[in-house]
Amino acid sequence: MAATMKKMSVLVAALGILSFVFGILAEIKKPAAGVPIIGRGVIICKYPSDPTLAFAWLSFGFLVACSAVGWFSVFYGYKGRKAPTSAFLQSSIFVSFFTINLGAIGLAAALLLWPIMTHHHPKYNITGNQNPSSATCPTAKTGVLGGGAFLSLNSFLLWLACFILASNVRDDYFEDLDGVKKPTHIEEAEARRTAALEDDDSSEITIK
Repeated sequence: MAATMKKMSVLVAALGILSFVFGILAEIKKPAAGVPIIGRGVIICKYPSDPTLAFAWLSFGFLVACSAVGWFSVFYGYKGRKAPTSAFLQSSIFVSFFTINLGAIGLAAALLLWPIMTHHHPKYNITGNQNPSSATCPTAKTGVLGGGAFLSLNSFLLWLACFILASNVRDDYFEDLDGVKKPTHIEEAEARRTAALEDDDSSEITIK
């Protein structure tokens, strides 16, 4: 089944929405903090089991998939006609939206990965050098995963805008390519050849 702009747009939208949903779930399910247990010279942090890491990884994975499909779809040659990359780079509006989108993707990935790394703790974690009376067992900072989720949503919306701009660039390129006028000397030579053939046909008819 041949790929079309509509099908690829739906696929990118689905992947972007899934990334957003899992990012929001990761933010909602994240525990505020662990429970400190005072030991001899150490603080043992007990963390509840939660699906935050799984949701965060899924959100990041769908973000990567959405970005890969979006990149492929923008430069793909639909209906067997592929425009060169230089044609897209000549459009300042397309380049602006594409650059902003890449920045949004990078920031979304950073916001999703950072809590994953800081929240990647075992159920029990031993820490030291804390005052027992004020010991804390923090998790990832609140709001970071949610921010990454909303940037994932913005990213897929920017991909859709890039699709529209890329389609316009592609149409303009092929319109100019198909409308290129032949050089004057070639047109004159073809006109003379056509006239000569017509004269030959007329002569044959007269002889008969």
